[in-house]
This record gives sequence, C-alpha cells and structure tokens, in this order.
Amino acid sequence: MSEFTVRPAWPAEYPAVGALTAAAYVADGLIGQDDDYARELADAARRAEHAELLVAADANGLLGSVTIVQPGSRYSEIAREGELEFRMLATAPAARGRGVGEALVRAVLDRARTTGAEAVVLCSLDAMRSAHRLYARLGFTRRPERDWEPRPGLWLRAFRLVC
Repeated sequence: MSEFTVRPAWPAEYPAVGALTAAAYVADGLIGQDDDYARELADAARRAEHAELLVAADANGLLGSVTIVQPGSRYSEIAREGELEFRMLATAPAARGRGVGEALVRAVLDRARTTGAEAVVLCSLDAMRSAHRLYARLGFTRRPERDWEPRPGLWLRAFRLVC
C-alpha cells in the first residue's frame, strides 16, 4: 500500500477527475454509463467553476475525488447558512480499501473548520452502504427531516456532522 496525498485538483486533471468520478459510480451500479448524471459527474471542469475539487493522488495518479460546495451555490443540495456540503465522493475501484474515501472526507472536515463552518452535510443514496458506514464512523448522523427526492423514486438521505 503506497502513500497518497489529498490536495486541490489541478485544471489539467479535470478530465481525469471527471472520468474517475463517473467510472466509480458506474462500477458500483449506481448509474449507467449514458445517464445524464454520468455526464454531470464527468464534467469536473464545470464543477470547478462553482465548487472546490479535492483529489487523492499518489505517484501513479489519481485515486479519488470529492466536490466541496457552499450553501446556495450551483451544486449545493441541502447546505444551509453556516454549513459546508460535499458531493460526488468517489474512489477509483482499484484504490478501494486504502483509506482514500476517509482521507477525502477528513480533508472536507478540515476545510470546514478552517472556513468557520459549523457543520458539514451531504446526501447519499440508500445503496451507498459502505459510504454510510464511513460517515457513521466519522461521526455523521442521519438527518431524515432533510432527505429529499430529486426525481420520483430517487430518494437522497441526508447526513450531518457538527464541526
């Protein structure tokens, strides 16, 4: 197991960040390759115009990514004033089991603390059970009153952690 670092994504990496993110969701069976959401996940350059992109990388390349959004911004779903939100957490299938997802979430928590946010929030599909275990281990709690349905039959479950 090699070491990796978490850092802001570089503009030259945006195509690879997008491809990694979409591929991780497709590999988990959460979306199809041709879904509209797959195209949104693949467009990291557009996300970077409205959000912060962090990556986990080692000497061989990118291992994972996460998108950090402010309340009221283009990619925010449930963040309220004083909260930071993260979305599109993805670990390359070949990098799973190395702590990449946890390192990315911890970097989001560090970012929240440095910006003075009082809490971090996120939404997740029911099928993302391994992510839910990670969130619980880090201290996130379910916030069912903030669950929402972006389209009929697709419920997103809300989680929150006070910083």
